[in-house]
Amino acid sequence: MTSTDRVTLGKRSTTSEISTSAVAMLDERGTVVAWTQAAEQLLGYSAGDVVGRSAALVLPPSEERPTISALMEQCRAQNDWSGMMTVRHRDGRMLDINHRISMLWGQDGTCQWLVSVTDIGTLSWEARNGSVRESLLTHAPIGIVVRDPQLRCVWVSDTAESHDGISSDRRLGRRLTDSLPGFEAEALEAVQRQALRNGTTAVHEYRAWPPEDPSREHAFAVSYFCLQDEDGKTLGVCGISVDVTGSQRARERLAILSQAATRIGSTLDVMQTGQELADLAVPLLADYAYVDLGDSVPFGEEPSARIDTMSDRPAVFLRAGQASIHPGTPESPYARGETVFVPPTSPLASALRTGRSHLEPVLNTSPGTWLDDDPARAQKIREHGMHSVMIVPIIARRAVLGVALFVRTEDPVPFHEDDLLLAEELVTRAALCLDNARQYTRERTAALALQRNLLPHRLMGGAAVEVAWRYLPADTDAGVGGDWFDVIPLSGARVALVVGDVVGHGINAAATMGRLRTAVRTLADLEMPPDELLAHLDDTFQRLAEQDADAADQTPTVVGATCLYAVYDPITRKCTMARAGHPPPAIIHPQGQVTFPDLPAGSPLGIGLGVPFEAVELELPEGSLLALYTDGLIETRDDDIDVGMRCLGTALAQPDRSLEELCTQVTEPFPGQAPSDDITLLLVRTRSLSPTQVASWTLPNDQTAVRNARHMATRQLTEWGLEGLQDPTELIVSELITNAVRHSTSPIGLRLIHHHALTCEVFDPDANSPHLRHARATDENGRGLFLITQLSRRWGARPESEGKVVWAEQDLDSAPSHAPASGTPPTRKKQASHRGREHPACSTAEDTRPPKRDRLVGRPRETKDCQRR
Repeated sequence: MTSTDRVTLGKRSTTSEISTSAVAMLDERGTVVAWTQAAEQLLGYSAGDVVGRSAALVLPPSEERPTISALMEQCRAQNDWSGMMTVRHRDGRMLDINHRISMLWGQDGTCQWLVSVTDIGTLSWEARNGSVRESLLTHAPIGIVVRDPQLRCVWVSDTAESHDGISSDRRLGRRLTDSLPGFEAEALEAVQRQALRNGTTAVHEYRAWPPEDPSREHAFAVSYFCLQDEDGKTLGVCGISVDVTGSQRARERLAILSQAATRIGSTLDVMQTGQELADLAVPLLADYAYVDLGDSVPFGEEPSARIDTMSDRPAVFLRAGQASIHPGTPESPYARGETVFVPPTSPLASALRTGRSHLEPVLNTSPGTWLDDDPARAQKIREHGMHSVMIVPIIARRAVLGVALFVRTEDPVPFHEDDLLLAEELVTRAALCLDNARQYTRERTAALALQRNLLPHRLMGGAAVEVAWRYLPADTDAGVGGDWFDVIPLSGARVALVVGDVVGHGINAAATMGRLRTAVRTLADLEMPPDELLAHLDDTFQRLAEQDADAADQTPTVVGATCLYAVYDPITRKCTMARAGHPPPAIIHPQGQVTFPDLPAGSPLGIGLGVPFEAVELELPEGSLLALYTDGLIETRDDDIDVGMRCLGTALAQPDRSLEELCTQVTEPFPGQAPSDDITLLLVRTRSLSPTQVASWTLPNDQTAVRNARHMATRQLTEWGLEGLQDPTELIVSELITNAVRHSTSPIGLRLIHHHALTCEVFDPDANSPHLRHARATDENGRGLFLITQLSRRWGARPESEGKVVWAEQDLDSAPSHAPASGTPPTRKKQASHRGREHPACSTAEDTRPPKRDRLVGRPRETKDCQRR
């Protein structure tokens, strides 16, 4: 026997029936020779009332029951007898009881009878219906030992030897410490003395290896009753022991499973869940355990129904978790997170292929087994004495996620079938948590991929602004929301600043946000003023809502949105902005003064009120801070928006702080917690272009305009050190000025801007914008814009209050290789591009005519159209 787990006085859940049983001893004639307090409490008779008298006092004869003498003969024939009977209480009422009569032997070969009685009225419903608690008293083998006040054995049942292996000859007349020396015997005698001293029932649990099953440890519960004579004096102590191994293991399994419910799946991380399963199994079930998951599972990918471990490509797993009774997990040749390969001939591979568990009570490590194919694992098995193993595949929704392995090293008891059942139950529960975590990972990965594709990866303010931003979605698990922000480069070194907010948050709001952001970028490329852009965006939003409403089988996802759109020009330092139901921006001047401009609020997008949006133009000093945000930053449940706006302005009124520091400070109230609404903050610090970076001219509308424009542009590029761009710039200027001369009568404006690119702008009062078209082979015009497209990185036109501006941008780092060199005759295609203006009726295409030399040699000159003027 091993040392006891614990000593508990009073009732135990598994022995409560025995510990509350009334016990009496009868001699061979049926006379009561000893009585207990529990018997007195049950039947009302004291020891003085019944000891020395016939048991018929409480067991009166009836038609159904024989006399006491006949009952004793029946018990002698069966050696043990149990069942239901009716007994008489001292007050005359009759009680239905469970009872058991067991034969005890003394030193001289005489026998006596021990009667254990339980009032059926005190039993649980389960006991009254013949379940576990009743069988514990009436059917389970019980060992009985009666000792005198000096704790010497005087009576013993035949069953006692099967519990602890002590024969009657070794037990009778001796104390337990004489028959079985050791700590356990001393602990049992201490409990016996306590029962003698207090006259109450004492319960003790201990573990032993009975002779019938020496390979497995059994748990026993023993209850000690103080026996009294007719004078109430102590005669000795009676001990009744019961094998509670089954119920104790059931309790242990329930306790482990109860812990599994709280310890496994605490997070939605598959690797952490695997480690939690290993941590729970050690040391409750195994000395060493590990969990391997398919290499695609941590990334949320769908696992296969079965893993083919016999293919040419070995099955690859990741060590998700491992635990050991030894620090550092020395049994494992792999570290957590490392790649693990499964030998095709191993039981691991078989479990993965078939989906069935594998139990190997005694691990075979002899040569010729599968361990020959995995020497590293075999070495660890031999080094650490791994002698028993269980392999359980991790299966969820008929798909194999991985495998769990449980090993015993220090515990000498091999795994049994009930251990495998417990391991399978643990793995089943963990599999559900792992599959939930895998699906969450997949959905979160998809949501984050969507959000990354919908929101800008980086924002570049160019020469106009310095930019910083923060985005905090309310749905922190999915990481997506309905807010969006953008900084869009425009022509002439300008930038568009955008912040929007779709009603709601989550994946549907993010999808709507992505559609609106795409629409804003498309409209911004058309160089629309802010108020006009919002009007078109409102129309777009209403069309999306109508399309969404037409889909009867889907839940509407387009609800409403707000937006603020601003355009900043670093040359004039003017900012034009308009809003559609969005909070106004905060403007912090370089000296720290905070203002919220009085912008017309406008109606939110999709409302359909028909009220036009209004734009406001402001001039901002260089170094001004412009804050665009969504209402989630300034609105709380406790305070209104005005309070939030004042707090925002106060936090931003620190001109010496960097934009990143300001972003962090403003969003500090929200670290580690999910805000009630999506939060977006876009901070821009304005810049201005030096007058030396801009060159402007006004040209008369005559035949000299093209020549003069080329000369002035060439001189300016020389001053800027951009000689490499002179030839393509001359071609661009020639084409744009020629078209302006051809289609207008008023003076023409020319402007060159030197910032991150070289921008050429030509202003004329004609409001019609040019566009590309395919020119026929016989057309003299229609190829100019094609030439500009080849020479610039982008080009376009934007409306102005009294006309339009046509512009083209070139990169500064290199001149286009296809620009004609000085002194080289241009091809027919390049020459023809000077001959016309791509106006509403004009566009361009490659010339399909065979090339021929032109009379213009050396450099581009005015086109024939200009000369005709």
